[in-house]
This record gives sequence, structure tokens and C-alpha cells, in this order.
Amino acid sequence: MSELVVAARPTAVISATTTWEAYPRLWRELLDEVWRTLRDDPLVRPGRNVMLYRDDVPNVEVGAEIAGPFSGAGRIVGSALPAGRVLTTTLRGSYDELAAAHRAVIDAAAERGLERPGPRWEIYGHWNESSPEQEVEIYWLVR
Repeated sequence: MSELVVAARPTAVISATTTWEAYPRLWRELLDEVWRTLRDDPLVRPGRNVMLYRDDVPNVEVGAEIAGPFSGAGRIVGSALPAGRVLTTTLRGSYDELAAAHRAVIDAAAERGLERPGPRWEIYGHWNESSPEQEVEIYWLVR
């Protein structure tokens, strides 16, 4: 678990308001739509997948890191991952362990007496079909 100050990172995303029950079915549809558009734009140079959870509703942004500003295309808009003080951890394993990794950050914040104002995000490493272990960076804004 690390405590860092991070800069904003530009993203191209689709914003949505959903429920935690519906989100597991929704994220792939949103991500696929973003990638269909970004693949056709050589100036964007998309990177890793990102999922930003602005709050507990959840209001989400699903998309990809990009090289710089993005003017948008249809539902896809330019945005950024938040800047600020964060607690972060990296999951190396199964996506089934994401909830436990988030719980570890929540517990670490409580132990350090830090407030979590709400925004948190995941940055997904590139898919590796030859390994059951994937990599996901998890960030929570704290104060």
C-alpha cells in the first residue's frame, strides 16, 4: 500500500449513472464502444483501460488512458483521472480479487485516519492470455 500524490491523466470515456447490480453487465458495452472509436483515431493513442467511480451511486466513467486532450466523438468524451493525494495498491491476480484489494485500501485509510471523499479508480494492465494473473492498479483519493 502506497500513499502518493498523483497528477491528472487524460482519458477518453463514456460517463454513466448505473447501479452496482447493473454495472457488471454495463462496463463491457461501454468499454467496447470506446475502443471501437479510439482505434480509428491515430492521434489519440489509447493506452490501458480505466474505470473511474465518482461516488457510491455509482456515477462511473469507463474508457481508456489517452496521450492528450480528446475533443469527443458521440457519447465518448475527453476526461481525466483525478489529481491529488491517494492510497494505491496493485492487484496481481484474478479479477475476482478486486473487491478484496479495494477493501485493503479502505482499511489502510481507516488505520491512517484518512478520509475517502469518494472518487476511486482502476487502471487495468494489458490483458495477458497466457497468465491467470492480471494486473490492476487501484487508487482512492484521500485527505
